[in-house]
Amino acid sequence: MRILAVDYGDARTGIAVSDNSEFLASPVCTITEYHADRLAQKIADIAAQQQAGEIIVGLPLNMNGTRGERAEKCEAFGEMLRQLVDVEVKMWDERSTTVTAHRFLNETNVRGKKRKAVVDTVAATIILESYLAYRRKHKPQ
Repeated sequence: MRILAVDYGDARTGIAVSDNSEFLASPVCTITEYHADRLAQKIADIAAQQQAGEIIVGLPLNMNGTRGERAEKCEAFGEMLRQLVDVEVKMWDERSTTVTAHRFLNETNVRGKKRKAVVDTVAATIILESYLAYRRKHKPQ
């Protein structure tokens, strides 16, 4: 099953997708959209194009596991997305993924405008890789 991952942001949102075997996570795009309802529709369209069987939305919990304002926004966005798609939408802990994405981009020397354009897609890919690793570890026997 193909799984779509979303790193939701107020201005830019990163999208990644897995292959059918749920082994590889690949970046898809970064969407620049300031209106959550239009963004949700764009993601629903991408999910249909990618034939996603599940959507994962990053949930930025605080380091102590509590939910802050940003997590509440992401949960509300996930609920909006649920209304538009016929597949399961799950929230997935994304603590530190943006930090990890910036570290990766530092190591690969991606700077300036190019960095701004890809950091959210890299973060979505990291979220998806984390979720896929969890699924492999917790697969029913």
